[in-house]
Amino acid sequence: IDYDDVTLVNEISQIIRSLIYKTETSKDVEKEIVNAFKTMNCKYVAVRSSATAEDSLSASWAGELESYLNTQEKTLIKNIKNCWSSLFTPRAIIYRKEKDLLDIKVSVAVVVQEMIESEVSGVTFTVHPVSEDRNQMIIEAGLGLGEAIVSGAITPDSYIVDKTDWSIISINVDEQLQYLTRCEIKGLKWIDVEDNKKEKQKLDKKQIIELARICKNIEDHYGKPQDIEWAFKDGKFYIVQSRPITTL
Repeated sequence: IDYDDVTLVNEISQIIRSLIYKTETSKDVEKEIVNAFKTMNCKYVAVRSSATAEDSLSASWAGELESYLNTQEKTLIKNIKNCWSSLFTPRAIIYRKEKDLLDIKVSVAVVVQEMIESEVSGVTFTVHPVSEDRNQMIIEAGLGLGEAIVSGAITPDSYIVDKTDWSIISINVDEQLQYLTRCEIKGLKWIDVEDNKKEKQKLDKKQIIELARICKNIEDHYGKPQDIEWAFKDGKFYIVQSRPITTL
């Protein structure tokens, strides 16, 4: 196809995604997925896409594939198929061309996770993305679900941590007027932050260091700087996903 023809790319995308969605999933696979869902013993899950080429230092696929939050059993298979087909969104098609991946077989691994109704959520870069100082990591934190930060709807707190001695180099607290939470009807909704919490620091110093250590372990595991999404609820941190930082 002509990758510069946006209309054509959109048409091809719709055709391919429709074919994938209309194709029946193996009943054995559906049964295994549903049984696994039931063992999780939770009402809502997040259905997330991860390309098998995602750990490349040159292609992170960040934001190119689709993920679905607040998924229940009745929409589980549908959303998994949507994740599979999101390898052929117009953005993903063009991305493969830009990253010279046209001759490489790229699949989509779909991860089904418990949906965390986070009190605080955010992103950690295990290397400072601006100064590129590899002894520093930066943690961004906001109230509510992480989609608010990822979408740029709020300005989060930012904390810079020294990875050599776990000292906190700087704390920048930003006022937050609203936070994002789950809604039974609309899926997500904005709630006003209580007046006494609008200018309050989202994570205390102990929590910042605890999270920093977790993220350093992940960086050590992969052997390369990581861009990590996390959630915090009932005194516990949950790691939602981790991908290489491709901008260094």
